[in-house]
Amino acid sequence: MPGPTFLRGENVTLRPIEEEDAGFLAEAINHPEVWPTLAAVDPLSVEDEREWIGSLTEDDDIHLLICADGDPVGTIGLNQVNDVWGIAELGYYVHPDAQRNGYATDATRRIVRYGFEDRRLEKVYANVYPDNQASESVLESVGFEREGVFREHAFVRGERIDVHRYGLLASEFDE
Repeated sequence: MPGPTFLRGENVTLRPIEEEDAGFLAEAINHPEVWPTLAAVDPLSVEDEREWIGSLTEDDDIHLLICADGDPVGTIGLNQVNDVWGIAELGYYVHPDAQRNGYATDATRRIVRYGFEDRRLEKVYANVYPDNQASESVLESVGFEREGVFREHAFVRGERIDVHRYGLLASEFDE
């Protein structure tokens, strides 16, 4: 049974993550096409996900399940929320079986609007690996601009790689 809708996009709903979502989360984050794009290196069990879900109220981060037609397809969140600076880091993933349907773009647009309108954020930023063109396209379609490159910043699958930083200011957000 899906939980209550918190935010509604054009094609997705965003709802709080609940304990019964642990199975989906473990399946999605362990997918060979997902975890290498997230700076995740350890396999996560359903129990690991349950523990993570239990910890979600311990900080100011916002973590939501992306649902399409009532079914979970991914997660999205505003992490490292800094109320003093008015910034937060955007993070998301969509299960490969649900990719290329516009869900990430719709969810990103909606959570960014929430961050600017309801949380009084001034800037949302995101980090992307250079070979993740799909994620870069999502960000650019919502209005994010590439702000810079952290050279050889990450270690992924045996090599040092750059990380691209994207940012969007509240004054630039045009829904």
